[in-house]
Amino acid sequence: EGNTVAVNHPLVLHHVTRLRDRATTPEDFRHLVSRLAVLLAYEATQDLQTEPHIVQTPLTTATGGRLRERIGLVPILRAGLGMVDPILNLIPEAEVWHLGLYRDEETAQPVKYYSKLPPDRPVDVALILDPMLATGGSAVSALAELNDWGVKREKVLSIIASRDGIAEVGSQYPEAEICVCAVDDDLNAQKFIVPGLGDAGDRMFNTLEPQ
Repeated sequence: EGNTVAVNHPLVLHHVTRLRDRATTPEDFRHLVSRLAVLLAYEATQDLQTEPHIVQTPLTTATGGRLRERIGLVPILRAGLGMVDPILNLIPEAEVWHLGLYRDEETAQPVKYYSKLPPDRPVDVALILDPMLATGGSAVSALAELNDWGVKREKVLSIIASRDGIAEVGSQYPEAEICVCAVDDDLNAQKFIVPGLGDAGDRMFNTLEPQ
């Protein structure tokens, strides 16, 4: 669908299936999110620009390349936090800019409560990190903030997306890329992705209500 890439890989299928399982513990859930974040980031960063760079090996010189763009990781609090460290391991030079959005339970609309983007010097490429792309509301809010900041290239990295969420982001920001591990067909009345995996933040941080 337009600018959407679904990562079709046996490891992704394997880890997403375990992630969906209600029996998966919070500790295992965090590890699975971390592994999937790395696989997503690998896919999403294939078009990063590089410049030639010469290094001295133990034997002679070698011409290689190095990243030449400023890259920003933009986790949407709080579930997006679980995707930051594994991607920082891949891109240690990346900057991290947090956006706090929570979902109003009555309207299912995102409400912003935290943003510290500086007034100038936008990053060249922003990776928005949020495990679930449900209605698309949070991603659209994040894209609006980043556009106001002046970011030219934006990518949304989510583990599971709904078709409605993808369509919403595509209609508002058709130039933004979406990279996901799985696409689910439905949203329920509470705007949760079905079959989905429940509330990613609660499962990651062990804050589920006792059953």
